[in-house]
Amino acid sequence: MIRWPVDGYQVAFTTRVGGVSEGPYASLNLGRKSGDDPARADENRRIACEAIGADVEKLALNFQVHSDRVLRAAAGMRGEHADGLWTDEPGLPILAMSADCLPVAVARTDGNEPAVAVLHVGWRGLLAGTLAAGARALGEVPLAAAIGPGIGPCCYEVGEEVAAPFRKRFGDDVVREGRLDLWTSAERALRAAGLERVHRFDRCTSCDPETFFSHRRDAGRTGRQGVIAYVAG
Repeated sequence: MIRWPVDGYQVAFTTRVGGVSEGPYASLNLGRKSGDDPARADENRRIACEAIGADVEKLALNFQVHSDRVLRAAAGMRGEHADGLWTDEPGLPILAMSADCLPVAVARTDGNEPAVAVLHVGWRGLLAGTLAAGARALGEVPLAAAIGPGIGPCCYEVGEEVAAPFRKRFGDDVVREGRLDLWTSAERALRAAGLERVHRFDRCTSCDPETFFSHRRDAGRTGRQGVIAYVAG
């Protein structure tokens, strides 16, 4: 677990380490539809929830589709086509999964009405406005965000059809020598949405096969890590 210390919440970015899955999904794969045995993925989710004191029976997650939809979570929620969840209910854990895309957590920091969101953000989601939608879901109050491990500018080669809109939206410097900087693009999107506190872990999933799953590095046959969060209340 890679923790994001933020008062009033439990937020953790998972790695691939510490689970029960085997082969290309070893070992803490959270994705039931990744090709892994679903029973192993379920046990990994239980392990991850237990590590941060969350109730796996309440765990909520989406069917992720690279959209800008951010939904209010309900306990045990499954199958909604969306890429973000938020909650203000104490003890309700929410999960967004990734394997090169960015897992992002956003939290209210005014202390009065705590709420937290988790977002799955790839290049399509960044351009679609997933991060702005996550900020809007939590309202016009002070917010902080953490950008978790994802494919870095060291490894993320893209074509001009992706590079051009990113240069236009986020600045010429987010694409260098044909490689896209998702981390900086996401930070700029969050700041444009009004966030002043943005924490970046800058951990490249593609560079570190011992710690992270990577869809691109492993040609699609890989597991999923993610971000789990809840209001500690």
